[in-house]
Amino acid sequence: MPRIVLLHATPVAMQPIQSAFAERWPEAETINLLDDGLSIDRAREPELTEAMIERFVAFGTYGHRMGADGILVTCSAFGPAIDRMIAELPIPVLKPNEAMFQAAIAQGSRIGMLATFGPSVGTMTDEFDEFVARSGKPATLDTVLVADAIALLKGGDVESHNRLVAARAPELGGHDAIMLAHFSTSRAADAVRAVVKVPVLTAPHAAVDRMREMVGAGKAA
Repeated sequence: MPRIVLLHATPVAMQPIQSAFAERWPEAETINLLDDGLSIDRAREPELTEAMIERFVAFGTYGHRMGADGILVTCSAFGPAIDRMIAELPIPVLKPNEAMFQAAIAQGSRIGMLATFGPSVGTMTDEFDEFVARSGKPATLDTVLVADAIALLKGGDVESHNRLVAARAPELGGHDAIMLAHFSTSRAADAVRAVVKVPVLTAPHAAVDRMREMVGAGKAA
């Protein structure tokens, strides 16, 4: 039974990834590590500081010491910190959106993204551009930030969160695909699909599939 440690910087990311594991990889033993102070402090900082990167890597190192076969990060606002974690830990570490990016550019070159957490947009855009450069497929990313939605979700109002996200989706209706930026935003997938005709992609299921491949490849090696 592979042990997968899930690193969360906000509690609203936990349910979507747990549901995805239950559907796609129920045999995995998932361990949840939550430090919601990370997202609170990240929202107060204009840039990802060195101190916060070190703090995030220490968070992942603790997960590794628990005997993890792989680490899946569920927050998209810590890209450079995850890169350092990947470099320092001897087990597979997966960024939250890498697999979704791959699925998106398979749909075409004009990609839209609906985000609800402003500090993540810059790091996600950089990650998308880096992924596109590595893939050799030209693609562009346009992002719409639904700034009020995440506060509603944290307050337990899932329906209003989904409604606000879906209301902005038609702005990206002319793109080849729309990505829902965060694990928490995946709750709005059905509402978004109801108002646009293009593929709507979410991160959790794609991430579980990719994590399973990475852990399997590591064990085979």
